[in-house]
Amino acid sequence: MRRKRSAGPRTVPGSAAGPARRYWRTLLSAVATLAVVLGALISLPGAAQAAGSLPCDIYAAAGTPCVAAHSTTRALFSAYDGPLYQVTRASDNTTTDIGLLATGGYANAAAQDTFCANTTCRITKIYDQTSRHNDLNPGPAGTSGMGADRGADAAELSVTAGGHKVYGIWISPGVGYRSNGAASGTATNGQAEGAYMVASGTHVGSACCFDYGNAESTPADTGNGHMDAVSIATTCYFSPCTGNGPWVEADMENGMFQGNNGSNTANAGNNTPFVTAVLKNNGQTTYAIKGGNSQSGNLSTWWNGALPTRGGYTPMHQEGGIILGTGGDNSNWNMGTFFEGVMVAGYPTDAAENAVQANIVSVGYTGETNIPNGPQGTITGPGGQCVDVAADDTGVDGAAVQLWNCQTYAEDQHWTHNSDNSLSTLGRCLDIDGNGTANGTKVELWDCNGVGGQKWVQQSDGSLRNPQSGRCLDSPSGATANGTLLQIYDCNGSAAQKFSVNGGGPIAGPGGKCTDVLSDDTGVDGTAVELWDCQSWAVDQHWYHNANGTLETLGRCLDIDGNGTADNTQVELWDCDGAGGQVWQQQSDGSLLNPQSGRCLDSPNGATANGTRLQIYDCNGSAAQKFALS
Repeated sequence: MRRKRSAGPRTVPGSAAGPARRYWRTLLSAVATLAVVLGALISLPGAAQAAGSLPCDIYAAAGTPCVAAHSTTRALFSAYDGPLYQVTRASDNTTTDIGLLATGGYANAAAQDTFCANTTCRITKIYDQTSRHNDLNPGPAGTSGMGADRGADAAELSVTAGGHKVYGIWISPGVGYRSNGAASGTATNGQAEGAYMVASGTHVGSACCFDYGNAESTPADTGNGHMDAVSIATTCYFSPCTGNGPWVEADMENGMFQGNNGSNTANAGNNTPFVTAVLKNNGQTTYAIKGGNSQSGNLSTWWNGALPTRGGYTPMHQEGGIILGTGGDNSNWNMGTFFEGVMVAGYPTDAAENAVQANIVSVGYTGETNIPNGPQGTITGPGGQCVDVAADDTGVDGAAVQLWNCQTYAEDQHWTHNSDNSLSTLGRCLDIDGNGTANGTKVELWDCNGVGGQKWVQQSDGSLRNPQSGRCLDSPSGATANGTLLQIYDCNGSAAQKFSVNGGGPIAGPGGKCTDVLSDDTGVDGTAVELWDCQSWAVDQHWYHNANGTLETLGRCLDIDGNGTADNTQVELWDCDGAGGQVWQQQSDGSLLNPQSGRCLDSPNGATANGTRLQIYDCNGSAAQKFALS
């Protein structure tokens, strides 16, 4: 079952304390580099890695120590046992740090799951694992014209690393992170540096900018050569380009360089689920771009030669700020996924980069990276369109709510059906403008505040009714075009008012537990239905309340064993077949009645322990029969 393990205190390895730079390799350093290469090649996934085998250990042994190390999935130093990132809970705005399962090991995702249960969380800090404390926070507004960044949804993307569930950072437009001014130890004014990140080659776009690395100390474009960040995108900034990308590129400000003087047809790109993107720059004459599949194989070198001659790039003029998910002026229109990355002082050796790639491959990253995981409910409206927020995932108070083509990657089309009958996305709720009640009043996004204009109840005819106004969510004149603004209108059962809430929600039971399926999200016909601690990430705790009265999860329905009607008959999961034993009606006293049997869903003797098997029993209004649909 799902259990929480606590993270240990933060300690920082001393090997990352200084920005030592070497341009000449001694025989001793070459031997050391060879040793770490061999160590990385034979390492295997596990709770923790062997001493000296992790990326920042490898770089330090080669004379180019990490000056910044960020990851939500694992430690990047063998001796690191501090926090990886901080999450902030939407329900009460409290925070907690997510650490490691073991020193030098993998993230304690269960701690996040427990802390964020029954609400949502955002990643509000990414800790630097070096002693320099180059932590990243949501960035401020910049000269790009975009507003301040928001933190990523903490549960948007889970994958497996080292055999453990971990979370990546799902970057949508409007999400981004930045250091506070110039970071400590990062390259400035033509100093040498290197960087890599593990990102996704499937969740990418062409807008500006999904970057990680060196940027301006303030969010403003201060000219060519003032950035040196690695990027992966489908941006063909300097044509011609080979294929459709995505390509590993160098954002050196006012240009996404695939190599050479911008255009580089040798850069073939990489669209694998996990991509190692590598950039290094000696700050004076030379830069290199490399990339590889983070799950297997070696790095490909797509450019290793002269800096651009376009003006301002030779030498470089870096300012030493650190960005993630945006451009230097806070251009935050692109999307991407980040798992880990470092910046180093000095120009890394090829041997060190090869050893780092071998270590990344040893982690065994697996999972789908092109769409968010877990329950990602949509609201499907007229014409098969989705309920969407204007301005591509950057919704703020007052943002218009509209119809748009359904897009699996669009965060603003993923709605949570909350237990108070509100519908939320991007941390805000579907709201009636001014808490109005009149026909034609537009709907919008607004801070969740519990007002009547934020309550929506699914009706048997497929409409969404707002009880305060007595009116239904409506598409004016039944329009289905992209950008159609939604409103409330007299409920009339027309196609203009068919909005299907597909997200599901918890069924809250006795003792604050949730209605759950045995075997952790793998329910088959006959699987027991039970009580368990509520867990917002658990797919088998998200139940769809269908118009015919059935309750569905994992593609099957809450069913009475054998379609029985007697007291104490247990309930289970079964193929949805329309039988009377699959119909459930919410009663005014909070119970769930099965009309065929005339009995209610029940926890035997009012038990509330995890694993309590549920049944039907004579309706009696007791606490044992309180099951609230969301």
